[in-house]
Amino acid sequence: MNNTRIESDSIGNLAVPMSSYYGVQALRASRNFKITGRPMNEEFLTNLAIIKKAAAIVNNRAGLLKTGIANAIISAADEVISGKYTDQFIVDAVQGGAGTSANMNMNEVIANRAGELLGGELGSYDLVHPNDHVNMAQSTNDVIPTAGKMTVISLSKELLSELDKLRNALTKKSLEFQNVIKMGRTQLQDAVPMTLGESFAGYASMIDRCTNRIKKAELEMHEVNLGGTAIGSGIDASLYYESKIVPTLAELFKEDLVQAEDLFDSTQNLDSFVEFSGSLKALAVSLSKMCNDLRLLSSGPRCGLHEINLPAKQNGSSIMPGKVNPVIPEVVTQAAFLVIGHDTTIAMAAEAGQLELNAFEPVVFYQLFESIEVLTGAIKTLRENCITGITPNIDHCKELEENSVGIVTALCPYIGYKKAASIAKQALKENRSVKEIVLEYKLMEEAPLTKLLDPRSMISFKTKR
Repeated sequence: MNNTRIESDSIGNLAVPMSSYYGVQALRASRNFKITGRPMNEEFLTNLAIIKKAAAIVNNRAGLLKTGIANAIISAADEVISGKYTDQFIVDAVQGGAGTSANMNMNEVIANRAGELLGGELGSYDLVHPNDHVNMAQSTNDVIPTAGKMTVISLSKELLSELDKLRNALTKKSLEFQNVIKMGRTQLQDAVPMTLGESFAGYASMIDRCTNRIKKAELEMHEVNLGGTAIGSGIDASLYYESKIVPTLAELFKEDLVQAEDLFDSTQNLDSFVEFSGSLKALAVSLSKMCNDLRLLSSGPRCGLHEINLPAKQNGSSIMPGKVNPVIPEVVTQAAFLVIGHDTTIAMAAEAGQLELNAFEPVVFYQLFESIEVLTGAIKTLRENCITGITPNIDHCKELEENSVGIVTALCPYIGYKKAASIAKQALKENRSVKEIVLEYKLMEEAPLTKLLDPRSMISFKTKR
């Protein structure tokens, strides 16, 4: 029994597995592009199928696609949207041809399934053709970037949700730690007193700002070039299709999508993806900085700062008994490095486009989708396995603050910078307190000095002003 069928394209004939819903073009691409070994993003495939469904609806309403064929395409697309035929999308995530292979893989799967629904055989394409029917009025060059933008919108929802939860967790900790006095540090040197709550409130504000930056960049994802076909001129698409396809897609996708005002521009340029990636990079950098802080503040437990305790999640060494490492902040920082590297790839790919099209969208999407998913996972584990379980070492924080000479800064307005610096150096050299030396030189009375050096007075200085 023959387990293959022969399909033809402009390159020639190729034996395709008899039972496959993909066809000759997808099979050639799977052999040409053995790059990552990873399939295309499932959300991306879902959005490609939604586009095919929208196109069938609009082309039917325009009187260009027969109702029977349109309904079969819509049914097949719905099956793909529901998660069927995942194993039939065989093209590598990174591929040449600006995504033509991804587009044709989807066209072939839907055409074969639609033809099957109409009583045809797989691979015949006499009832439903991948190009003539499923791809009617479309080009890879408007379908793929539109699906890419839809996927960024889809994936961003969970990321933004996790950011909101992280901000809430940090805010809760800032309130919990609002009375824990600690020494602030600049350039890893003692600075002036603050509260641990203020540190965590600062982290929460940073997450707010990063969230707003991502939301702003995500707005550009709602402007798509569908209807522009090959280069933005709308060739092979009816005027009805060009005016109705994006509103129809928006209705199916349940998001406010609009057609780009300049379809030539939106087909050529990927700067909106660069901007979105940049917002992810900014988040990654900020998250990593915060995790660096957490690792420093928890360092020890006997020979480091040890102002906070991170939840113990696993053994820290195969040779050193009892050692516990800050594994959650460490993995978040590694995720940040990954995203920062992806951003460089995305920028280079966007810059490398020529004339009316950028051929490097597949690698942009591969890296961008992974950046969103990696950050989503990193933020989730940071909140669940680290932030919510952090506890302060209150007595140790107080001890460090009281032994610091940083409090001498509060004396500058009263005894001058030069004298305050001299006292600080003497306190360090003789291992004495700032207060003791000031009183010895009779520079201030004890009562006002005691009040001035109370860390709560220094912490509230901003409020008093």
